[in-house]
Amino acid sequence: MSRGHKLAGLGVLGAFLLFGQDWTTATSLPKVDFSGLTPAQTARALKLLRDQDCSCRCGMKVAECRMKDPGCAYSRGMAAETVAAIRQGKNDTQVLAAVAASDIAKGPPDHSKLLEDAVNIPVNNAPVRGAANAPITLVEFSDFQCPFCIAATPQLEAVLKAYPSQVKLIFKQFPLDSHAQAPLAAAASLSAHKQGKFWPMYDGLFAQKGNLSRRGVLALAAGAGLDMKQFQADLDSPAIKQAVDRDMSEGEHIGVDSTPTLFVDGQRYNGPLTLAALKPVLDQELKHPAKPVKTASAR
Repeated sequence: MSRGHKLAGLGVLGAFLLFGQDWTTATSLPKVDFSGLTPAQTARALKLLRDQDCSCRCGMKVAECRMKDPGCAYSRGMAAETVAAIRQGKNDTQVLAAVAASDIAKGPPDHSKLLEDAVNIPVNNAPVRGAANAPITLVEFSDFQCPFCIAATPQLEAVLKAYPSQVKLIFKQFPLDSHAQAPLAAAASLSAHKQGKFWPMYDGLFAQKGNLSRRGVLALAAGAGLDMKQFQADLDSPAIKQAVDRDMSEGEHIGVDSTPTLFVDGQRYNGPLTLAALKPVLDQELKHPAKPVKTASAR
């Protein structure tokens, strides 16, 4: 699997941040949104982030990890939890308690089990393919430029064909830092989703095998019959960017740090993404139709 978040921090950007700035005095941190905080609250947040250990077990403080490994999902998640708690008016003790109680503070999960314990995955308004009343829900966090996601796509299509009334697939955005064109593709798919054409755009984007230029994306949109004026306005809109960021934040909150990551009825699946490997898992799930699916409704 592609460990894009971690790999991004090991490249040139990470080296520049390491030597170009001092995490103990920096007044901003990569991908940490301090908007809405007063200067005093921002100073509080920065101090707390300099004091907390990052849950990724890197041995660094959260602020240090943000500077030296900006692709780390754990320092980013802990920073988001810290800022959110301060926005809610909590004092420092309450902020630290809120962060400690969050899933992201638990650090990397043990992926040795084929299926992990079920988690809640928000999927409201997420694109869904398959029978609406299917007893099994697959949720995939994916990146349109990721070669592993590209390889997994026909396998997931085979699953849906093999279980036409029993399995549905919900797609969640997770463009990795190491894939420069992935954010554009994610925005394009959600812009198409607004016009009811997510899956044609999904098919077209993955068919490009990672070659996702803006010109190519616009050609796909035109070929799908989209209103191009509306599509281009949505493509660059803050609302679409926020929707992509929200999917990523939700993924990071439940420990997604690579793509593709698949959940079966809320349970992270750690086996090969092939029909042959998934079949016994799905058949076993079908023996327990009364088990609640830990996702919100998809529309």
